[in-house]
Amino acid sequence: MPDAQPPIPLTLGRRQWGQWAAATALSGFAGSALAQETKYPGKAIRMVIPFTPGGSADILGRAIGHELTTAWGQSVVPENVAGAGGSIGADRVAKASADGYTLLMGHVGTLAITPTLYPKLPYDPIKSFTPLAWVARVPNVLVVHPSLPVTDLASFIRYVKANPDAVNFSSGGNGSAAHMTMAYLSLQAGLKMQHVPYKGTAPAVNDLVAGQVQALFTGIPAVLAQIRAGQIKAIAVSSPQRVAALPNVPTVAEAGLPGFEADQWYGVVGPANMPADVVAKINQQINASLKSPAILERLHNEGAQPMPSTPKVFAELINKDLARWRKVIVDSKMTL
Repeated sequence: MPDAQPPIPLTLGRRQWGQWAAATALSGFAGSALAQETKYPGKAIRMVIPFTPGGSADILGRAIGHELTTAWGQSVVPENVAGAGGSIGADRVAKASADGYTLLMGHVGTLAITPTLYPKLPYDPIKSFTPLAWVARVPNVLVVHPSLPVTDLASFIRYVKANPDAVNFSSGGNGSAAHMTMAYLSLQAGLKMQHVPYKGTAPAVNDLVAGQVQALFTGIPAVLAQIRAGQIKAIAVSSPQRVAALPNVPTVAEAGLPGFEADQWYGVVGPANMPADVVAKINQQINASLKSPAILERLHNEGAQPMPSTPKVFAELINKDLARWRKVIVDSKMTL
């Protein structure tokens, strides 16, 4: 509705006309001020990070939040709400007001894997959220202990097939991205291995280095230092193309399994039914932030690739990976 103005008097003297004009001007100014106050963002924004501090989701969420704070002059406050594979934090955002002041740093696990592994989640990965911006892609890398007599993916597959259930692979836990990526590889190549879940990626990497397990398929940042130190061997990466951090390591697809792709990804979502203008503003600013030197350096340090895109492209990614991981979970008869 238009801003209410003082009624126009039917008969006015000179002084009355002046009073009415002043009242009208003040009314218009108040309406303009109100419009400015309600323009997004008009107050601090919560960025819920559904994992513990220190991981890639936390680092990226805080970095993006800092860029938005600088651009908008409104604080974007990170809030770590960990637990249940990220579902506790995701549920908090799903139930928040759809006004753009509560956002989630989403992850492939939270939005595409966990919903199939835990079908009784209190949120729906599609219906409960508004996709806002795809932030980054983090390729996984298949690494093995040097004692394993393999040199590439083809010899790894041959060895595992010749020794069914003799190779142990670690992960950061049941249903983690590392677990799911190795399950996907096993389905595609017809492999049988023993899964050894840990409470986090760090101990899973430590026991691989120590030779307690023989293989791991996890995000590059978690194992890059150990690869460079020669403590473990990199066999293949999960991305469609080779990655700059490991230029001599082939992709799974070029090493013998065409079409294989299983990267981790991160992106920002909000509650369902957010206003279109707010969605557009958040998307545009995050895309702009992904070009800043500070963000590019942070992504490079995390072994991540910036992925500026539209909300529609990000929504398509979520739908595609939901279908992909649902098939992996069903076909592998995985239960937790």
